[in-house]
Parts: sequence; structure tokens; C-alpha cells
Amino acid sequence: MLQLDKINSGYGRAQILRDLSLTVESGEILCLLGRNGAGKTTTMKTIMGLLPLMSGQITLDGQDVGQLPPHEVPRRGIGYVPQGRRLFTGLSVAQNLEIGLRTRKSGQDTLEEVLTLFPRLRERYRQRAETLSGGEQQMLATARALCLRPKVLLLDEPTEGLQPSMIEAIRQVIVQMRATGVAVLLVEQRVDAVLSVADRVAFIENGQGGAVVPAETLRQDHSIVERYIGV
Repeated sequence: MLQLDKINSGYGRAQILRDLSLTVESGEILCLLGRNGAGKTTTMKTIMGLLPLMSGQITLDGQDVGQLPPHEVPRRGIGYVPQGRRLFTGLSVAQNLEIGLRTRKSGQDTLEEVLTLFPRLRERYRQRAETLSGGEQQMLATARALCLRPKVLLLDEPTEGLQPSMIEAIRQVIVQMRATGVAVLLVEQRVDAVLSVADRVAFIENGQGGAVVPAETLRQDHSIVERYIGV
């Protein structure tokens, strides 16, 4: 379980998150929804140690991870697929995956599991990442995170700019991760796509936590979505 307890964070003197609290249970997909600039990506970066935690606490299965340096956070089992993917584009698919495997000393069995989830990457295994399509690059970024054997998976806009077939492939993998007990924190602007996979939806506004609602409730009544993100 990933838990954020009244965290405050930002960029230099510019505070973005203000006493934000969230809990993502194992085997759950929690979607973080909010307008542009609400603090969704800042939340992800703070969890990963890429932004300093001003105050509050971040715990994974009861262990404090909020004060760790960024390179230690993935080693504790938190995988991150950032917006924009951040691949090593000059390296091959195989080499990008190897970086993920080495982070937590995962073995060949983990690699095989990941390639089974993403058969397209098996076909492109020796190609440089920069030669892949946008959808294939998103698959690679997700696969690299899964090579950590994560307890928690953070996904920031994973379907942005992808064609429907690629979106569905990514969606299926996310659902499979939930089935294996992974806690998934998902940032996604496509509300309908979110509601098709999420268990709960947490709203964020001006860096502060809002309502946390079962996804089923929002499927039946969009008025809360309209209140927070104006769609």
C-alpha cells in the first residue's frame, strides 16, 4: 500500500502541493484527476523523490520512502512511467529493459514475463528506441517500469497521443497489473478511459485533495467530474 499523509511539495519557493493525502491499496487502480496545473505530475515527482518533500510523509507498506534519494525509490519497488516516456532513445529495446532489470536485480524470468505482456517489443528487441512508434515507445517505458517487479506503478498520461489499438494494449496491461496485486496510481485526462479501469478516483484542485469517489459512482453521475475539471 502506498500512502501520502499531508504532503507539501513544489519547485523551489513555489509550493504546489498543500497537505495532500492519498492512499492506493495493493490490487487497486486509483486515478488522480484534476485540471491542468492542479498538481498531478508534481505528486508523481514527489513520490519518486524528484522533488523535495517539504513536510508530510510518504510510506510504502508502512516504510518511510519520502526522504529517499531518487535512485533509491525504484529499488523499493515503485515504478514510474513519466509523461513523455524518458527513454534512452539511443539504446536498444533490450538495453532499456536491462536498465530496469538491474535496478532491483530482476532475472530472466521477469524479462520473459514482460515480453509476454508486450509481444511487439519482442519483435523490436534489437531496435533502437528512437526507431519505435509513439505507441511502441510507451509500451517500452511501461515495460521498463515492470522490470522492477513493482509493488506500486505510477503512470502519468500513459495514453496521450496514442491510437486506439495502442491505448487498449496499455489498458489491458494496467488491468493485469492490478490482478497481480500491484497498486496503480494513474494520471489520465481521458475521463471515459479512466472510468473503464479505475476502482476509485481522487480529485486534486490547486494542489489540495478533493473528493475520493468510487469509479462506479462517477459512471452513473458525471456531475462531480464536471465540478472538478469542467468537462
